[in-house]
Amino acid sequence: MNKALICIKPPGLGDANILISNVHHISQAINKPLTILAQKTTGARTLFKNDPHVNDVIDLGKRDFFNIINKIKSRKFDECYIYSDSIRLYLIAKLSGIKKIHHYPFFSKKGKNFYKTAQEFTEKILHRKISSFSKIYWDKNAIEKAKKNYDIKSEVKNIVCGISASGPTKRYDIDNYIKLFQEINSRFPCKFFLFGGKNDEILIERVMGSISNCVPLSKLNLDQVIPIFAACRFYIGNDTGPLHISANLNLKCLAIFCDSPPSAYGLWNPNIKIIVPTGETIESTKHNTRGKDKISFDEVLKKSLELIK
Repeated sequence: MNKALICIKPPGLGDANILISNVHHISQAINKPLTILAQKTTGARTLFKNDPHVNDVIDLGKRDFFNIINKIKSRKFDECYIYSDSIRLYLIAKLSGIKKIHHYPFFSKKGKNFYKTAQEFTEKILHRKISSFSKIYWDKNAIEKAKKNYDIKSEVKNIVCGISASGPTKRYDIDNYIKLFQEINSRFPCKFFLFGGKNDEILIERVMGSISNCVPLSKLNLDQVIPIFAACRFYIGNDTGPLHISANLNLKCLAIFCDSPPSAYGLWNPNIKIIVPTGETIESTKHNTRGKDKISFDEVLKKSLELIK
């Protein structure tokens, strides 16, 4: 049986989540768990912590080369799957003594659909169609503990709120989120779990100043956050890492795409319902659409209520 390495170049948490299906299909095809090479920012070590298809994660530094070659060479991999057109990753694999290297064509990244490119790459290797739908494996006891610690009850609408994003142009206005959560709260018993990093605490404080039944998650790490997400039923928010985690945990999701392509980051998982700026379509909304001020609040409210009813 082959000993295989999966290389993930994109640094984002959402990117790694979208690639999980491909990892599972490769592992199933060779009938053996894989090793993942990825940057720490992908959260791969946590995402694959309980995954039977992955037995190890190697951290890739932004400028790693010779030191990572030494780490990989000692493990004697038979083959490598590089989800990138990166020449650096190809050379790392080659100089590590890996004989069989699958990789994207060099200089092919520009204009490509992220999830479709990965899916087609895997399908070409395996000679069969695959689904992009995937899952995060997590310990059931940890999820039950989260339910107890955060008083997560089935009769309440427990909603993960992705109010932050990787940049201001991708972030729906916080005042609109406050108005939205107030409207939802007036119709259903709710609890809002506010996800954001330490730099987003001002946004979180603004929501908590307007709505009482909120739980801030900004001081928790990914390992602590995932079981809380898994205990919830819904996600409402921007196109950001927590959206893709939620979709992989089988939450029903409503994603607001202001300035990124839903065709690449929204269609990969059927749990995700999509909203784009007024006048745009799923196909026309891309990076640099800059549509945060063209999102219809009425549409967001209508689809949010449809989601959680």
